[in-house]
Parts: sequence; C-alpha cells; structure tokens
Amino acid sequence: MTLWTKATVFGLLAATALTAPAFAAEKITAVVIDGYPAKALWVKEFSDFFIPEVDKRLAESGNYEMDWQESYGGAIVKPKGVLEGVKLGLGDIGIVTTIFHNSKLPSQALAAVTPFVSSDARAVAKAVDEIAKEFPTMQKEFGDENQVYLATGVVLDTYQPFLSKQITGLADLEGSKIAGAGMNLRYLEGIKDAAGVRGGLTDFYNMVQTGLTDGALLWPEAAKTFKIAEVAPYMLKADLGAVNSKTITVNKDYWEKLPDEVKGVLQDVAVLYRDHVAGIAMDRAGESQDAYVAAGGTIVEMSAEDRKAWADAMPNIAAEWAKSLDDAGEPGTEMLEAYMAKLKAAGFEPVRDWAAEAAMN
Repeated sequence: MTLWTKATVFGLLAATALTAPAFAAEKITAVVIDGYPAKALWVKEFSDFFIPEVDKRLAESGNYEMDWQESYGGAIVKPKGVLEGVKLGLGDIGIVTTIFHNSKLPSQALAAVTPFVSSDARAVAKAVDEIAKEFPTMQKEFGDENQVYLATGVVLDTYQPFLSKQITGLADLEGSKIAGAGMNLRYLEGIKDAAGVRGGLTDFYNMVQTGLTDGALLWPEAAKTFKIAEVAPYMLKADLGAVNSKTITVNKDYWEKLPDEVKGVLQDVAVLYRDHVAGIAMDRAGESQDAYVAAGGTIVEMSAEDRKAWADAMPNIAAEWAKSLDDAGEPGTEMLEAYMAKLKAAGFEPVRDWAAEAAMN
C-alpha cells in the first residue's frame, strides 16, 4: 500500500500546475463587412488598427479572444448594402457609409448640411460623435435598423470639385454635371444650370470617363486612390469641408449576446479608431494633393470671394435639416446649434453661420 505524504501531494500538485494547459479564452466570432475594397482608407485601418487594438486589450485579461472574419469589396454586400447587411445579420460589425441613407439616418447628415465650416477631419469627427452621444437621435436611428452605434468616422479632410474641363473659379461650374453621393449634391443648388448626379466613390471614374458627368465631388486621398487625375485633371480647391460618412455599428442581436468586457473594449477602440482615421486623413491631405499633381492634375485655388458667393448661393440646407428633425419630434435645431458651437469653440470660423440663420427663421 502506497503511503501519500504531505510532501508527495504538494509535489504532485506543483508538477500538475507546471504542465497543465493555461485556461483557454472564450472565442467569439465577429464577421466584419464593408462593400468597399480593402485598399480604402477606413477599411485598411479597420484591419490594421481596430482589430489589433481590440485583440491587444482583450489579451490583457485573457478571458476572450476574437475570431475575426473580414469580408470586404462586395463579397457579402455592396457599398450601399452595409446598413441592411448588418440589420439582417449578414455581418456582425459593419462600417456603414451613412451618406447613402439620408432617409433612414437623417441626423447623420449633420456635417454634410454645414459646408464651409471646417476642413479638419479630427475636429468634425469628434464634434459629430459627441453630438451622437449627447443627443439620443443618432443612436435611435441605428436602433431602428437593428444596430448599435459605436462611433462616427471622418475619412476625408474636405470635399473638392474635380473636373474634366479646365476651371478657374466658381463661374466655370455653371452648367456642369457633377457626380456626388448624398447631401453634397445639394451644394450645387444655386449655381446656374449645374446639376448633381448621384453615384458612389467606386463609380466616379467611369461616370466622368464616359461623359455622364463633367466631374465629381470627392477628396484628394480618394482622388489619388481611384486615379481620378486620369479623367478629371482639374481640382478646384474650394474646401467645402470635412464630412462624417462612416459609422461603425454592431448588429443588435449579436451585441446583446456579447460579454460586457468585450462590449467595453469595442466601444473604447471605436473612439480611438475615429481619431486615428481622421488623423491619417489629415496627414495624407497634402501628400494626396501632391500625388494628384504628379499624376497630371492641376489644382486651382478658389478665391475667398468665390467661396462666400458659393456658400451664400446655397439654400440653407442646415435649417431645412434641423426643421425636418424638429417636425419628427427630434431636437434638430438644438443639435445644429450644439455642433456649430463645438466647432467655433475649436477655433473654426464658418463662411456662413448656418445655425444663426436657422435660429432667425
């Protein structure tokens, strides 16, 4: 009969502790979708920044591990289909291009309806995201689409008109057909005989090349990525302003099943991603303009007088936006005033004070 001494037992326990496998983290699958290709700035940085940062933070406790399954470039949804895809559970996490969904996500147009205020992607991203968290409207809109709002993204420093024909100023936009997406098409109202043609970023090259349009509204980094200088070699540097166009959302049913620790990490990293992407957009702005010129493009500086004339020629789309939300029982006017106040406090002087005009009406 074997006699087990206290020393023997302790020795076996110690040996077992050294050889036993470590506690396995719970694995959580996350299907991430976007219809845009992996080379698009916000998609690339989701892969290169967002995902590694979430993994790093979860590894600190070791309780959970994400099994990321990324699907971009139309494999599951097209660019305009991310909102519906996340709603239906085709993806657990999505990067929604909000400018395609003005009817379902009207409050997301806040920066788009206030052009000529700020061309700083970081300031606009922060201000819009703060509005989303200070007022319930934006989160309610995503809730109606079976989604949870995480953070707003601004991936462009400022919209600029890119034209196939030579341009020297505002007058040369008269009679032009310009491609755009969403609310920025309304920037052309007030310019004589100018017309906006709806399209998506991946369509603009062909729209201009085939003569469907004379140009497009986009930003220099996208112009570089999609080789716009080949078909639209003239950029009018109007500095229409930075606009939020991306929002990270999570399918609501999926979200409710996530552990609180994972929810907290996703929320925190979404804000870091917001600032990270906006920072890259600003860092690349000058470089992208240089690349556009190197590819054969010409940049024409718009005069301050033309910028003011363009802003004044537009209808007050911000006041219209605010009223439509007010009429729906949402605090549109308050959101507009708070947003403009945030940007003024950050040091930006609007060419046209949209909120002040709205308050006078």
